[in-house]
Amino acid sequence: MQKTFEEIKSIFIDASLDEKIKIYTTAENLTVEQFKELLAYFPIKHLEKLEKAVNSK
Repeated sequence: MQKTFEEIKSIFIDASLDEKIKIYTTAENLTVEQFKELLAYFPIKHLEKLEKAVNSK
């Protein structure tokens, strides 16, 4: 069963850094706005790690 965006966001907020990266890089069918919303809950000091993960996909 596919999760709603609100469920994904709730899990993302409480996730560890590595879990956040996994969720962000494997989430499907999200809009650009929804991805931007998730980024609001991502620690800015680790954006480079997220960028590397996204670019390696």
